[in-house]
Amino acid sequence: MNKVGYVYDPVYLRHDTGAHPENSRRLEAIIARLERSGLKERLELLKPLPAAEAELAFVHDEDYIARIKEVARQGGGYLDSETIMSPGSYDAALYAAGGAISAVDAVMDGTVNSAFALVRPPGHHATPGEAMGFCIFNNVAIAARHALKKHGLGRAAIIDFDVHHGNGTQAAFYNDPAVLYVSTHQYPHYPGTGEINETGAGRAAGTNVNIPLPRGCGDAEYERVFTQIITPTVKRFQPGLILVSAGYDAHWTDELAEMRVTVKGFARMAGIIKELADGLCGGKIVLGLEGGYGLEALAGSVEATFKVLLGDSKIEDPLGTPPRLHSPDIDSLVSAIKKTHGLN
Repeated sequence: MNKVGYVYDPVYLRHDTGAHPENSRRLEAIIARLERSGLKERLELLKPLPAAEAELAFVHDEDYIARIKEVARQGGGYLDSETIMSPGSYDAALYAAGGAISAVDAVMDGTVNSAFALVRPPGHHATPGEAMGFCIFNNVAIAARHALKKHGLGRAAIIDFDVHHGNGTQAAFYNDPAVLYVSTHQYPHYPGTGEINETGAGRAAGTNVNIPLPRGCGDAEYERVFTQIITPTVKRFQPGLILVSAGYDAHWTDELAEMRVTVKGFARMAGIIKELADGLCGGKIVLGLEGGYGLEALAGSVEATFKVLLGDSKIEDPLGTPPRLHSPDIDSLVSAIKKTHGLN
């Protein structure tokens, strides 16, 4: 039986960001959609534990962790121009990283086949020593290193389809040959990183794969890079676990970017990832929520992702397709990435 888990806890709502785009209404919309659709009853609830400081230190500097704790103790404030903390944010961030770890443990011990950590604050912009882009601790990166350390995996892969490049995840594993990081992202766009020639260093050369897409890319372009670049890259790496930084801000209605992906497009990406995991690592997938700021698009896309994980064939798209526009030509981009990473 295909068991799919989800991590959620009300503690995530204590990260109080007010009218900020990354706010508690995002998770409330997702949970409401899962309840309304009846999907929640088909999923296994995985309760998170707070990450220990030693687990945060898998990725983050100790003085950075102490600084975040102190900001929360003093009542919160801005960590940079875009990343805000409230008094409850430190606890929420501990449980966000811990939730991703709990998802890994549940998948690796066979409690569930796959799991989606519905957590906030998100994580993929957080570097070892700096908060960025709404992110405090790098949940998926911490969970990946936990998988390697606790479960004895030789290799893990992270696929990041958030519309923004996960600069923090790239920084965490740029010199680590045990983790493959693959990112699709709008370029140029925040945070300005993620060029093709950023491929990893030393023994990790070639394990960092950036797919910097021009604005206006939609389902067809994403499916092309997933089938022609991501699939052969992950198959060549042979990971024991696939983790996903699941950001849904490439949806065509999202106001923080300029892509044209639909709910069914995200379902197709999830389907390709599931096919990879089924063939490579016994179906073991752990997803962590990143971006996605249009509530209906976010909730619908997460619902579609769960349906794919459960094996459902019918995917509903409440928002439909974007206005017909000229699609960007990505031929030269795909060719350049294939050449850079020996995929020709």
